[in-house]
Amino acid sequence: MIKDYRLFDITDFVLDEDFIRWVHEQREEDELFWNDWLRRHPGKHLVIAEARRILESLTTSQEPVPAEVVAHEVDRLLQTIRDQQPAPALRRVRSRHTRRYAAAAVILLALAGIAYFALTRQAPIRQVSYAALTAHRQLVENVNTSGSPIRLTLPDSSVIELAPDSRIAYAAGFDSARTRDVYLSGQAFFDVARMPNRPFRVFANDIVTKVLGTSFCIRSFENDTTIQVTVRTGKVSVYTNTSGRAGAENNAPGNPGEVILAPNQRLVYEKTAQKFQKVLLENPLMIVPAEVDRNMVYEEAPLKKVFDAIANAYDISIVYDEDLLQYCTVTADLRKEPFYRKLDLVCRAVGATYEVIEGQVVIQASGCN
Repeated sequence: MIKDYRLFDITDFVLDEDFIRWVHEQREEDELFWNDWLRRHPGKHLVIAEARRILESLTTSQEPVPAEVVAHEVDRLLQTIRDQQPAPALRRVRSRHTRRYAAAAVILLALAGIAYFALTRQAPIRQVSYAALTAHRQLVENVNTSGSPIRLTLPDSSVIELAPDSRIAYAAGFDSARTRDVYLSGQAFFDVARMPNRPFRVFANDIVTKVLGTSFCIRSFENDTTIQVTVRTGKVSVYTNTSGRAGAENNAPGNPGEVILAPNQRLVYEKTAQKFQKVLLENPLMIVPAEVDRNMVYEEAPLKKVFDAIANAYDISIVYDEDLLQYCTVTADLRKEPFYRKLDLVCRAVGATYEVIEGQVVIQASGCN
């Protein structure tokens, strides 16, 4: 049966097997399908985001829960709801809309009960340390014991700014290895020399960041509850080091999948929950020459032209219903304005609002003013 996801509400998505697989397994084909579907139906971004949050909140690092336990918990919760139902006379005056929300409540309550039951059987969370990654290996190590960042140049000409109280190490045979692997504890900014045939990988405790050539910052102090990766230029992929070994790739069972990070995006990894969250920076920077900003003056310009210019200048995705807003025009002077101020001015011109979801901007509008 062909599903019409346009008619789905939050409950429908939470119970849909294909949607659940996308959230939990993050297969490439599912990513392509859902990203394309959301591009064509931007009005569903908020519903999708809420459904994802519900499913992710039920995801834990745990042992499998036996099927009979799941069935028992669901039956117990349903019986509780039945025992508390009103008298027949009252039930008859209920609307179909009310019954639907009641059904949704039962479903979510059952899911919550299963999640709670699973948490009581949670396996110990495995976290990876710098010491474990670098033990028994022939490495060149640099430690910053000063109060200021220090600048290091690797054998491949990549440049690192190592923050105070941080350390970094790499193999003595770094120049001849198939991959350029470094190990970080603390914080460092990387400006990586581009070598397409030799990927550059940073092992920072629980996560691995893989690039070909770009600039980015990683903060991964062992006492912090989170690890953060922030991209300045280019793109990086980030995944968890589930094996706990140096040289690990992102194909271990249970790995939450690879997350692609673009300029002006930050990935926050919560160590205890073992979850990724992608966010935009508070003050995104332009990645194009300064003269591009000087040309951002518009007089009755098509909305698409303005949004495309902003998106390209910051390499940030802006999602909106192009058919609905195809006749909108903008008159505004956006020069020297920060990213979010630009968005405010454009949205005000067409009577729209915006929200940042999963590292991209989603425009909400009902038409033009």
